[in-house]
Amino acid sequence: MSFTLPHLFDLKAKVNYKNEILAGLTVAMTMMPESLSFAILAGFPPLVGLYAAFIMGLVTSVLGGRPGLISGGAGATVVVLVALMKSHGIEYVFAAVALAGVIQILVGVFKLGKFIRLVPQPVMYGFVNGLAVIIFTAQLEQFKTVVNGQVSWLVGTPLLIMAGLVALTIAIVMVFPRITKAVPPSLVAIIVVFIIVLVFNIPTKTVKDIAAVSGGFPPFHIPQIPFGIDTLKIIFPYSLIMAGVGLTEGLLTLNLVDEMTATRGNSNRECVAQGTANILNSFFFGMGGCPMIAQTLVNLSAGARARLSGIIASLTILLIILFGAPVIERVPMAALTGVMIMVAIGTFEWASFRIINKMPRQDVFVGILVALITVWLHNLALAVLVGVIISALVFAWESAKRIRARKYTDAQGVKHYEIYGPLFFGSVTAFNEKFEVDTDPAEVVIDLKDSRVADMSAIEALNKLTERYHKAGKTLHLKHLSADCRQLLRNANEVIEVNILEDPDYRVATDRS
Repeated sequence: MSFTLPHLFDLKAKVNYKNEILAGLTVAMTMMPESLSFAILAGFPPLVGLYAAFIMGLVTSVLGGRPGLISGGAGATVVVLVALMKSHGIEYVFAAVALAGVIQILVGVFKLGKFIRLVPQPVMYGFVNGLAVIIFTAQLEQFKTVVNGQVSWLVGTPLLIMAGLVALTIAIVMVFPRITKAVPPSLVAIIVVFIIVLVFNIPTKTVKDIAAVSGGFPPFHIPQIPFGIDTLKIIFPYSLIMAGVGLTEGLLTLNLVDEMTATRGNSNRECVAQGTANILNSFFFGMGGCPMIAQTLVNLSAGARARLSGIIASLTILLIILFGAPVIERVPMAALTGVMIMVAIGTFEWASFRIINKMPRQDVFVGILVALITVWLHNLALAVLVGVIISALVFAWESAKRIRARKYTDAQGVKHYEIYGPLFFGSVTAFNEKFEVDTDPAEVVIDLKDSRVADMSAIEALNKLTERYHKAGKTLHLKHLSADCRQLLRNANEVIEVNILEDPDYRVATDRS
């Protein structure tokens, strides 16, 4: 049964309470071991990861720009802080997290989140596919063990037990929806495998083998660092990178959820929510974080579409820290591993294989490159940035080849150049090569009706062309030139005659949004 929830939980949508609660419980189960692992990886106390999962999840679920989006102590942002932790300690980490939050809030306040629209679809394909591979390969770590201080693969009976339980989990996730969709299959799989391991006393790796999860409510704490310019110099580079990585992963996840749910989130609001959550992290012993695509996909696959599931997940983590640790520490890692493997399979854009023969070669190259950078470097921000830059350069190159000129001389002996295609930094060289200043008659007309003056490079090219004709003692008329261009051309009053009645009203290089 569905009910209409208040604005706090959702935006103009009917929400199923049961789905939201069960999805939240499932998300909490999959988020806890991941947050613990990331905290231990960075050298933080384990509870710092769980506090981050609670604070990030709660604040962004309530204030964020995307119902259904799950945030927590993500590895993408934690990796950035490892070097700072080793060199200056955890207090400087807390300060860096706070500064990163301030930067993210400023990005949202100045409405810079809209630039996520610049990410092309091939980059999204590469990002998602690379992330799916990362999620899958990360689960292979659960098939390893530590013997005499050395990490090695499981062998013999422990390997068979682990593989069998993981296979059982995957089978339940795949088959259970055919029986009923009333309960998230991931949650059912975790409970079933947990009961089997408990009843038959099966020796296998559990959450407790990663770290203890019991503790108190996150205590208030001001980072104990000297406040001054020297400290700012230390933490600012880390804060800037963390803010950029968090926003990149978060806004790409938001964009992905928009596509999956056929709705639209608010990117700038999400930036402010992320920043607010990270600031609170620094004052309540959290390592900070950002949206987590794997947990978000778990949430959506469980039927959640509102804010309530994220709130439930966060409060569940807090209750486990306070009261439920003895039970949760006995949950088999095999069950969580199986769930995450299914998430990886669901995350991968299999459709990209079906359309690969229909995509331009440069788009295929960009998608593969972004996926490889994501997998090899585990740097989502760098992968997306490289993909966007290459896509932009390819677009500029292709657009530059479209500049054309139709030339003719009328009955009065006036030479006409009708320009077709965009005039911008990439096409100005080809544009200049089309004019024959020395052999042209005394009067020349350049018609820009079917062109578009796009940037300052184009304006400068027109300005230099007018100077060339002026020095040759010839008259140049520019038709269908925008008012912005006329104002910026230095010699307009001397050598240009403009058809004002037919001039377009677009502006050059302005932001319309």
